[in-house]
Amino acid sequence: MPNYKEVYETWRQDPEAFWMAAAEEVDWIRKPTRALDDSEAPFYRWFADGSCNTCWNAVDRHVASGRGEQTAIIHDSPITGCQTKITYKALKSQVARLAGALAARGVVKGDRVIVYMPMVPEALVAMLACARIGAVHCVVFGGFAAHELAVRIDDATPKSILAGSCGLEPGRTLAYKPLLDAAIDQAKHKPDFCIVLQRPQLAAEMIEGRDLDWQEAVAAAEEVDCVPVGAADPLYILYTSGTTGQPKGVVRHNGGHMVALIWSMKYLYDVGPGEVYWAASDVGWVVGHSYICYAPLLMGCTTVVFEGKPVGTPDAGVFWRVIEEHGIKVLFTAPTALRAIKRDDPEGAFIRQYDLSAMQALFLAGERADPDTVLWCQAHLDKPVIDHWWQTETGWSIAANPLGIETLPIKPGSPAVPMPGYRIAILDESGRPLPPGTLGAIAIELPLPPGTLPTLWNAAERFKSSYLAHFPGYYETGDAGMLDRDGYVSIMARTDDVINVAGHRLSTGAIEEVLAAHPDVAECAVIGISDSLKGQAPLGLVCLNKGCGRPEEEIARECVGLVRKEIGPVAAFKLCVAVERLPKTRSGKILRGTMVSIADGKSYKMPATIDDPAILDEIAEKIAGLGQPGP
Repeated sequence: MPNYKEVYETWRQDPEAFWMAAAEEVDWIRKPTRALDDSEAPFYRWFADGSCNTCWNAVDRHVASGRGEQTAIIHDSPITGCQTKITYKALKSQVARLAGALAARGVVKGDRVIVYMPMVPEALVAMLACARIGAVHCVVFGGFAAHELAVRIDDATPKSILAGSCGLEPGRTLAYKPLLDAAIDQAKHKPDFCIVLQRPQLAAEMIEGRDLDWQEAVAAAEEVDCVPVGAADPLYILYTSGTTGQPKGVVRHNGGHMVALIWSMKYLYDVGPGEVYWAASDVGWVVGHSYICYAPLLMGCTTVVFEGKPVGTPDAGVFWRVIEEHGIKVLFTAPTALRAIKRDDPEGAFIRQYDLSAMQALFLAGERADPDTVLWCQAHLDKPVIDHWWQTETGWSIAANPLGIETLPIKPGSPAVPMPGYRIAILDESGRPLPPGTLGAIAIELPLPPGTLPTLWNAAERFKSSYLAHFPGYYETGDAGMLDRDGYVSIMARTDDVINVAGHRLSTGAIEEVLAAHPDVAECAVIGISDSLKGQAPLGLVCLNKGCGRPEEEIARECVGLVRKEIGPVAAFKLCVAVERLPKTRSGKILRGTMVSIADGKSYKMPATIDDPAILDEIAEKIAGLGQPGP
């Protein structure tokens, strides 16, 4: 078995041959004759002369190979107390019938379909049904605000919308249908029809002539076969936040997407057919697309759709219960989920209550994994804890520890090394490469590998200006970090979160590492706020472990002292305050930019994806009580 360096060098020496070999894992209708089409660079296309169908590869071929009775999807909902298992054979029938219902109403290859669903198996069925007939799905996080949904309706111009009647949160039911109705009313574009999954917890009022009952539509439909699509035809659009307020529609092509995801399952996660893989995310995010729906099913695994929270459904042991009951080999989740568990169960008592012997590794992504959280997980799980780094735009990992090739030494705070397809550079503002150990902008040499975004939906010029203009010849990640002499990359902050204190560029991530090491701190965030003398000054917000019992002001003073000791006076770290919670998106990302606006007294737009808007009022009150930093 070759080691990582040999595999990476094989790709570097001959990328064309490397990716053509990887493409052999896909069941093609017409095999591509070459990997990269760079005739319209920087709009690169992979396997462009190939023909395929993603749904066939994710569902039908497993049934055709005799594995139809294997479980494809496990739905585990601690909120409802119900579990459901769907075989590949049953999944094929459900997908083919929903595809038939769409096709019978005029949805054809290239049409867009918005999916607005909670964490139920039908969300995956909806995505796969679109892929089956060549329609381009656009999943919008269930419960998204009506205005934000309307913006996406106008941009994607869907022929149809597939929606759930409601979503379930601990202690509350969120009606989706009124939000959907309001969004359609606001949007200039109107879908031809909607298909609504009526959940027993809250049935929706239907609009005659537009809305169809999911079960009735599927029951009346005929199963349809997979439609051939071009490898460089779009599979989906996924919207990510844009700095202008207009979301960016990341496009994903069929062929390169399959090749990259199958490669990652085999060589990065070390998971094979028949094994159980769980990405504890949501279908509304890129993790849900890549690693709840497509990658596990393309590999022939069993995937888990989890409708719950890391704490509170019912306790901080729910993740470990799911791993034990379903024999999970790999868990992939966000560091914020582990920090929530650690905060409620700092001694790891719940972990010891469950048999986790089936679990091979824990993977973290979605935000920076601070070393303290990684070390806590390692100590209590006694499993490899693998941080890996990627983005909505890339669709799969830029840097990781490839367990299917070899397990590299783990360096807490680093997502390890670049994966094949990615040449990472650390650049200064002028685009000059920086030496190892120096903080700079992280960029990736073009072309990006298969599975990454080829463009933005109906926004080619914005694609170039957003990602390619700043550093010609590179994709600008928007992240700041460094490479060490072993080639390990460290992601220290978003580029916008690198703060300038009296001429010194400081990483908020480095300060957060110090704060997180305090024994009473469960979670933290550092932001740069305006300072009349120094330009910017760092402000630390810390959440304390449950039941620590010590005065908040005393812990805050200790945190200030820790930063002064570990980073030095150059950080000018004088402001630290304990807060009950940090404002986050529903995917767990901390809203640092919003907190900066609050601290600087600037107006801000309420983020559409914020988990709990009331948190911002508490943050504002705490920051106001601090006053402004002194000289």
